[in-house]
Amino acid sequence: MGETKRVLFINSEIFPYLPESPLADIGRYLPQGIQDRKKEIRSFMPRYGCINERKHQLHEVIRLSGMNLIIGDVDRPLIIKVASLAAARMQVYFIANEDYFHRKATLTDAKGKPFPDNAERAIFFARGVLETVKKLRWAPDIIHCQGWISHLVPLYLKKSYRNDPIFAGSKIILSLYNDLQQEPFQPDFLSKALIPGVSREDVALLEEPTGTNLARMAAQYSDGLIFGSPDVDPETEAWCRQLGLPLLEYSREAIDSGRYIDDYNDFYERF
Repeated sequence: MGETKRVLFINSEIFPYLPESPLADIGRYLPQGIQDRKKEIRSFMPRYGCINERKHQLHEVIRLSGMNLIIGDVDRPLIIKVASLAAARMQVYFIANEDYFHRKATLTDAKGKPFPDNAERAIFFARGVLETVKKLRWAPDIIHCQGWISHLVPLYLKKSYRNDPIFAGSKIILSLYNDLQQEPFQPDFLSKALIPGVSREDVALLEEPTGTNLARMAAQYSDGLIFGSPDVDPETEAWCRQLGLPLLEYSREAIDSGRYIDDYNDFYERF
């Protein structure tokens, strides 16, 4: 793949498109820092309806759009938009769809209740990112997933896309935060998550479709793990530790000082 490592960031949040938060700040500054350390990067997030397209100058990438993804026997058009962060000299790609991401909220309604179709949204987002990267013909060495809406990516990469030359050399890093959905997902999450190459046995953890089980499954199919916050769900943390994968612990000092970018960069170099 050449001497320059390529890192694909799959984010649930990126500042300034969403308000500042631990996830959104890392989504914004980590890719820039990794690019400054001489790696190529691409960064993706959902195009939530609360993002001001005019203010942030989002525009559709026609050559990447136009595909339909089937979820639950329904065709959903995949629209790709892009915006530039001039100060960081980087672009952000947005996965858009009117049914899933046009509403003026992210993952919960005004009362804080998770949207009932969040499982489908996660399926669409994961598949949308991977299909778009294929269209870009950009083969990543590292794929870094951040935020629970990216948690199906490791499964799909290891099962459905494992023979795709674009992803043949990719290693998957999963950052875990305290963002897991607390209410169960749709009962039919497991059946809707099945795509070619994925069997019911591969997603057995989704027999009980909880945020914790989705995170466990994501860790199970990853190559390395990062604890991105100090309060990762204890059950998920225990599950991850027993997997025996390379693991980067959370450090508040590293986050506060910005040293985490070097720590993450060094962690990528282990793969």
